[in-house]
Amino acid sequence: MRASGILLPISSIPSKYGIGCFSKEAYEFVDQLEQADQRYWQILPLGPTGYGDSPYQSFSTFAGNPYFIDLEGLIKEGLLTERECSECDWGGSDSYVDYEKMYQSRYKLLRKAFERFDCEKDADFSEFVIENSNWLEDYALYMAIKNDQGGTVWIQWPKALKNKEPKAIEKAKEDLAEEIQFIYFQQYYFTKQWNELKAYANKKGVNIIGDVPIYVAFDSADTWSNPALFQFDEDHQPKTVAGCPPDAFSATGQLWGNPLYDWDYHKHTGYTWWTQRMVHCMARYDVARIDHFRGFDEYYAIPYGDTTAENGKWEKGPGLELFKILKARIKNLNVIAEDLGYLTESVREMLEGTGFPGMKVLQFAFDDTENSSYLPYKYEKNCVVYTGTHDNETTKGWLEGLQGHDITFVREYINCYDQPINDCVWGLIRVALASVADLAIIPLQDYLCLGNEARMNAPSTLGDNWKWRLTKGQLSDITLYTMRELTRIYGRNRKEEPERKEEPEKEKTDRSLLDEETIEIPERVS
Repeated sequence: MRASGILLPISSIPSKYGIGCFSKEAYEFVDQLEQADQRYWQILPLGPTGYGDSPYQSFSTFAGNPYFIDLEGLIKEGLLTERECSECDWGGSDSYVDYEKMYQSRYKLLRKAFERFDCEKDADFSEFVIENSNWLEDYALYMAIKNDQGGTVWIQWPKALKNKEPKAIEKAKEDLAEEIQFIYFQQYYFTKQWNELKAYANKKGVNIIGDVPIYVAFDSADTWSNPALFQFDEDHQPKTVAGCPPDAFSATGQLWGNPLYDWDYHKHTGYTWWTQRMVHCMARYDVARIDHFRGFDEYYAIPYGDTTAENGKWEKGPGLELFKILKARIKNLNVIAEDLGYLTESVREMLEGTGFPGMKVLQFAFDDTENSSYLPYKYEKNCVVYTGTHDNETTKGWLEGLQGHDITFVREYINCYDQPINDCVWGLIRVALASVADLAIIPLQDYLCLGNEARMNAPSTLGDNWKWRLTKGQLSDITLYTMRELTRIYGRNRKEEPERKEEPEKEKTDRSLLDEETIEIPERVS
């Protein structure tokens, strides 16, 4: 069924107190999506962020970002006061997140709320801790030790803690018991509020597309708790790290620095960790966009310690085998494959074998050859088209930077010869919506015709990323009406969609998503 949706990170919602969160404004945005006849809301990864504030460098692939907890919700529950929240310094702009101020203020308030919360008497809290113990215990202990060690990465911890020696771990659990409970509290409220928001969106006919980074951060509970999953030496140092080879965009390639998986070990364990991860994702989202999909076919391995990606080499990944196992084990595994970039024949075969839709980005379509695979007339139905992604310039910013043949070709293609740039932005949105792609996702910045001041991320840069926010009232009723009309014109509306039955507020458990016919997976990998 043809459909359309919007890309907008949670952090970009115009909530109070410095950053977008699971607040009433998030519910209002869902209402706006329904008003505009949009059936999908795509977000960025929800994990807790570390250095650089990137959602793709998270302290855990299972945990949620405490920044997204709605403080107004805590006020309503009597755990905070409005005065306490208002007295904090959230930065000087409603248009951009000040992450330094966020770090200084948000955790201070969450700790006050925790001190007023009765963990022992709250049955829902206790149930949450038990149900999520397979990842929550390791994550909470990791963060408690990390905080106690001044924020240093686990490889720099005392040897006994780094290596998880039993006596040292038991002592840490005892010494840091209150801090561990505080982290449980954060994850409980993150999950509680997110489940409520997602249930509301689903009730309104809006599905959530989550984002799953292929790799985890080295500074994470995932690597510390399960080092055997990664290509580490005996001292837990990476042997190789992730990145991309040199190309036309970068003479030295891209050095991401994430640890690489030991795929032989994953295969030996029956891909248990990946099963746990994707079960968790399908409980949290309706659809999961898996980042850097080609890395499952072949991945680029760069020697650890190199300062560029020039000396890396391609290594073989698990390929289709992994996804056959995941599809056999997990009910309704609903995935979008981020298959951007240079694709080999084996990557295409893997994607075809999964049946997952790939991605098409219009900003990649207009080159000198006039023969790009991203040109809409080359699409198949089983794909998702974007004007741009979170890593691209906004469409207006991109158009303003085009010169010569490229801008001429764009204008010719969309029949927008002498019109202003904003008209060209709308022309490209129309091209995306008119294409045969089953799903069209448009970044909200493009519907608002915003320039690069609203860009979300410029890859391989630090300092100005992940900050942009929508301001209150910026998304007008006129824009919503136009979105709805375009959705109708290009056959992506909800016509004759069966009435949705109301679902209970409490989200299904992770383990209910496992196929009953498959072998039960263990609780954790050791």
